[in-house]
Amino acid sequence: MRLPRMLLSRLHRFNDRHPWSHNDHYSGWVADRVAESGARHVLDVGCGTGNLIACLRGRATTVTGLERDPATVRVAAQRFADDPVVAIVPTDFGGRDPQRRWDAITLVAVLHHLPLEPTLRELRGSLTPGGRLVVVGCYREAGPIDVLAALPSVVAGPIIGMIKHPARASVPPPHMRAPTADPKETLADIRAAVVRELPGARVRRRLFWRYTLVYDAPGG
Repeated sequence: MRLPRMLLSRLHRFNDRHPWSHNDHYSGWVADRVAESGARHVLDVGCGTGNLIACLRGRATTVTGLERDPATVRVAAQRFADDPVVAIVPTDFGGRDPQRRWDAITLVAVLHHLPLEPTLRELRGSLTPGGRLVVVGCYREAGPIDVLAALPSVVAGPIIGMIKHPARASVPPPHMRAPTADPKETLADIRAAVVRELPGARVRRRLFWRYTLVYDAPGG
């Protein structure tokens, strides 16, 4: 069971006219979770144009962003070209340095582009002892609970769009042009995979069709 397609289509059209990023809505929350972990070296997987990196860079010694989309990575690389704290690498998570470990790893609306369980396993292995993984993810609606949980987002989304971008836009802003994909896994699927691969992780349903995941590696 999902929200009616007609309603979703109207919401998408409205958001195109008054664009604001559901992902950027969580940037401050992600940066706070990273900062409270004491992380010095942070990896942002699928960094886009670098909006989250801009929040992270003042809270860590180094921030490395991975981005595979050529047009998007050019924007990010130019944005942080003179910033000694930030490195932008034109690759995806599979192209990272497999020997390096990170104090914190962040993914925002990226995990559903990747094979879920193998990626969770690799993320766990890419953390330093005591390192923290922070995810803001997307899930597939499945059932009446998901539909009911989406209703506050249906109401709040257009209101926030009018506040943040009252004038009609002709094209989406650069940070909202990266390729997207529909999530395949339900929230129940994701919770089950997290239990298997990230024992002790905390998963919470959030507004705007998102969930959050925080995992602290043992050994800190």
